[in-house]
Amino acid sequence: MATPGAYQEHLPAVPDWLNKGDNAWQMTASALVGLQSMPGLVILYASVVKKKWAVNSAFMALYAFAAVLICWVLLCYRMAFGDELLPFWGKGAPALGQKYLARQAVLPETIHYYSDGRVESPATRPFYPMATMVYFQFTFAAITMILLAGSVLGRMNIRAWMAFVPLWLVFSYTVGAFSLWGGGFLYHWGVIDYSGGYVIHLSSGIAGFTAAYWVGPRLKSDRERFPPNNVLLMLAGAGLLWMGWSGFNGGAPYAANVPASVAVLNTNISAATSLLVWTTLDVVFFGKPSVIGAVQGMMTGLACITPGAGVVQSWAAIVMGILSGSIPWFTMMILHKKSILLQKVDDTLGVFHTHAVAGLLGGLLTGLLAEPTLCNMVLPVTGSRGAFYGKNGGKQFLKQLVAALFVIGWNLVSTTIILLFIRIFMPLRMPENELMIGDDAVHGEEAYALWGDGEKYDPNRHGSIFGAAELTPNDHNYNHTTARGVTINL
Repeated sequence: MATPGAYQEHLPAVPDWLNKGDNAWQMTASALVGLQSMPGLVILYASVVKKKWAVNSAFMALYAFAAVLICWVLLCYRMAFGDELLPFWGKGAPALGQKYLARQAVLPETIHYYSDGRVESPATRPFYPMATMVYFQFTFAAITMILLAGSVLGRMNIRAWMAFVPLWLVFSYTVGAFSLWGGGFLYHWGVIDYSGGYVIHLSSGIAGFTAAYWVGPRLKSDRERFPPNNVLLMLAGAGLLWMGWSGFNGGAPYAANVPASVAVLNTNISAATSLLVWTTLDVVFFGKPSVIGAVQGMMTGLACITPGAGVVQSWAAIVMGILSGSIPWFTMMILHKKSILLQKVDDTLGVFHTHAVAGLLGGLLTGLLAEPTLCNMVLPVTGSRGAFYGKNGGKQFLKQLVAALFVIGWNLVSTTIILLFIRIFMPLRMPENELMIGDDAVHGEEAYALWGDGEKYDPNRHGSIFGAAELTPNDHNYNHTTARGVTINL
């Protein structure tokens, strides 16, 4: 039987190694992860902060997305996924030429050997072009940087942030990515980080907390009262984040295969479970459900499942969701208020709790719950399994713990050095006058034509809408429509 024309080789655009289904899914997954950042986190950050910081918060995310892409193709992709320079770092080089981008994708350092020198698993070689791989991995690097930004919203000098982004990408992110994904020492040791519990969430949480320490706190008035300026828009950003996570974890196997399907299902199960648990705890302890709390629970569920999404069973995803909805809730709502260190460091959006704690929790739970059959489908080390499945599973948990300590240590030290270096040339924190005013002082722009932060319009304080005497019921364009005390004159 002849091969259908749609699946035949059509050189040069469709070489024999190209799988159209895999390529289509990988590009779709890339778009989904990209949408998590732009506009997902841009919208979420702009709406979850105080009104006077909406523009600045959105811009920090927008700038990071663009800057990371250029740095990625100029140097950083091959530092994270290219030839080995050191056991934890690849050789940096551009990923821009057609000879490189149009050939079949390959991660050259991922070939794994037995102790006697025989090949245990070949190098990762997906059935699509290198250009697809470069862009897919960029979206992960970009969202890591934007998640980190959540710790320093509302006071970091925008020029310092613009310098920080490329430096942190080069000296921190690429190290974690190569070590765990690109064929570095943790990859070959058998550490499981399916889609970034350590590379993305633990690193962004630790680096964000470290950056928050060195940048310094927000104004006292902002720390005491920092209401979101648009809760409904915040939900729109959160929705993009949740739905985009299907590409985040579904794209990690580099193919439209069985682990991808398992990962997508597990991702949504964990997020839903965690959201419900967090909301339940809010009701039990505070008497009412919180929309912001529900979003936090969603994020911890997504972060927690990420390191094991494709290698754990779906009942385990429920377990991980229960724990990710309760343990980070405890660290944020109870422990944070009792800890002198956590109180001292002004982590604006609680990235330490929602990403560092949740990512660490997910990595350790993966060391307990990773299922052997699923592990053999995606991992380079055959026979990998969680501790609950016996044999060498106990070693897997220890590997997960050691890898977490490496990621924590590297991000703490590298982020500190980078910020101290930048501080030589410019202040890390905005001056007091900009902190008092916000967006208008920093960017010359404001997000909304509204009065104050959560204030109702008061004509005695703010003047007439039309800048003239107020209209009376006898005037022809007077309208009785009101909304929370605001008279709308049509």
